[in-house]
Amino acid sequence: MIVYTKQEAISRMNHFGMSGEPFLFCIDYKQERIFVEKPELINPGEFLYDLNGLTNTDKESHELLSSEIEWKITPVSFEEYTASFDIVSRNIHAGNSYLVNLTSETQVQTNLSLEEIFYHSIAKYKFLWKEHFVVFSPEIFVRISDNVISSYPMKGTIDASLPDANNRIMNDPKEAAEHATIVDLIRNDLSMVATGVSVPRFRYIDELRTNSGYLLQVSSEVKGFLPDDWRSRVGTILFTLLPAGSITGAPKKKTVQIIEEAETYERGFYTGIMGYFDGFNLDSAVMIRFIEQRQSAFYFKSGGGITSQSNVSDEYNEMKQKVYVPIY
Repeated sequence: MIVYTKQEAISRMNHFGMSGEPFLFCIDYKQERIFVEKPELINPGEFLYDLNGLTNTDKESHELLSSEIEWKITPVSFEEYTASFDIVSRNIHAGNSYLVNLTSETQVQTNLSLEEIFYHSIAKYKFLWKEHFVVFSPEIFVRISDNVISSYPMKGTIDASLPDANNRIMNDPKEAAEHATIVDLIRNDLSMVATGVSVPRFRYIDELRTNSGYLLQVSSEVKGFLPDDWRSRVGTILFTLLPAGSITGAPKKKTVQIIEEAETYERGFYTGIMGYFDGFNLDSAVMIRFIEQRQSAFYFKSGGGITSQSNVSDEYNEMKQKVYVPIY
């Protein structure tokens, strides 16, 4: 597929939206490398996708895994993570941000290929750029249907096997404050493109199964109403909302600058968005749960939200806990 600039992508999306032509899109975190293409022109020899059931794959044709999964991780050292955490913490205590999503990359040794991870991962949203990366995301970015735009920010993760895990995460003051901050940010973001923005569901729990057990994930639903002509401005709407609030923080502009200072690697397509416009409605996901291939090595990118109440050891462990594949 051709890589477009931000302005080229907006124009292309708006054109397809106005004419009711389906398109698939994939946008990197910094909005510098963007794919926007009609589905019939996507080469499955290079790109595979399965976006909430819309796919260019034959799911039944892929072979079963022939052996148990090998999965060894080598995260950044606690000292390196602490150095990044301290930059974030200083900015938060100086009043520059209320919440910063700090991420790292973890080297993974596995007997799985990117293609096997794509086919066998259980996730609503999956995308594979062969020999580059695979993403298997549980997080919706926005959905647009019948002039209603909805977002479902995910913030708050806990090991489901811990005693009383449900109550522990729901009653944790740090987790509650972090989630409320993100919901408020998403509500404000949607208010830039929609009217009547509300929060129909606040802090509900989903259970996610992984290769190493179960996790509980806390989400909320935020929605608003778009004008009848939204399809002719679908690209403009999407880019107005980027980067996604759940993977940056609040206030967004300053927090993005803090992330740039604190993180020691390039996110690339990780924490960008991917999605599909079917000619009438739009569905999209945040590109989390992400493995990048560089030469013969695999790197899993993960992180979490840092607030004034965050503990560096807990955040380091959460970053590592998210290094999994949903294959079982």
